[in-house]
Amino acid sequence: MRNALLASGIPAAVVAHQGGWDEILLVVGPMAVVAGLLWLAKRRLVRAERAAAPTDQEPPNRTSDDLSPSA
Repeated sequence: MRNALLASGIPAAVVAHQGGWDEILLVVGPMAVVAGLLWLAKRRLVRAERAAAPTDQEPPNRTSDDLSPSA
């Protein structure tokens, strides 16, 4: 049985521990997947809100009085 790396043509030095880049990918890869999923979920939420909002009315303008706590 031949070694899988030799069969694929990938040099062993590429997948060996070379300065920690492979460990960085193990951390950054899942973080990128989660960030991408969060971005996709937010994009879908914004599109759903736009579709549900009435098109003939403009959103109310907020003033500084609306943002201050009432006494």
